[in-house]
Amino acid sequence: MSMLREIKRAISNLSPDEVRRTADHQLAVGLVATSAAGYTAIENFLAPPELSSDRRADVVSMLHRASDPGIPERFDLVLYEHRLPRAENAFTFYSHDPDRTVKEILSDRSELGLALARNFLPFRKPVVNEIMFSVSKENALFSLASALPNIVPSMIELPWAIGEFASDTAFLTMNQIRMAFLIAAASDSSVGYREQKAEIASIVTGAFGFRAIARELVGKIPFGGGLIPKAAVAFAGSYVLGLSLERYHRVGYGLTREERRREYEQALSRGRSVAEVLLAGLRKVNAA
Repeated sequence: MSMLREIKRAISNLSPDEVRRTADHQLAVGLVATSAAGYTAIENFLAPPELSSDRRADVVSMLHRASDPGIPERFDLVLYEHRLPRAENAFTFYSHDPDRTVKEILSDRSELGLALARNFLPFRKPVVNEIMFSVSKENALFSLASALPNIVPSMIELPWAIGEFASDTAFLTMNQIRMAFLIAAASDSSVGYREQKAEIASIVTGAFGFRAIARELVGKIPFGGGLIPKAAVAFAGSYVLGLSLERYHRVGYGLTREERRREYEQALSRGRSVAEVLLAGLRKVNAA
């Protein structure tokens, strides 16, 4: 019950409304091409013909050809056909390598990531992958920092802040629920406690498993000895959860038990590498 109260306090720091507002930003994307075929190629990339007619109409309404009358005065993005000289702050649509276009846009306009993923399929997978990795890395970082002496939590450079740091389990659970909100938003699904109650219940239940594993790994092991495994578990558990959530929103069901086991083994190895880099950084801070 004590742990449940900690998790409840930690969750109170989350705002699904903010996630929803960011994802629901009405995008305006300008298109510049030399021919109807050039425009169609960009439109078909951003709004694939296999979308339902209603959904495709919604997506196409955000796209504005330079030759159209009454186009918006301002755009969130402007895409130029390949080989056309482009304006400053605009992007090139590489028809032979569209993944490059997506990568360049997300690199320069990361603040639009959620809205782009929610509306345009080519952005969905890379945005969700970044959400999974970032949250998993944050959880590994927190599990390390909270176990090191003389590390002040406010010194940790997390991309978001909470007013009060709770236990490892409460923080990790809160951050995983935040990840669930973000993945749902990027996947064009409903976001919120009521809308995602089954996902949230599963995350809270899994929190107790992490707590037991982390205690077993750290225990009375000499300084630093159990930190890497503990952080790797925090990373792997969060990452596999993200994989299952991504599939759930994409096809309607998550990972099977066997798939979770296989993905967990791979994520644990990756988490160890991430934790080693993070621990080296934190020890430098501790020694300063």
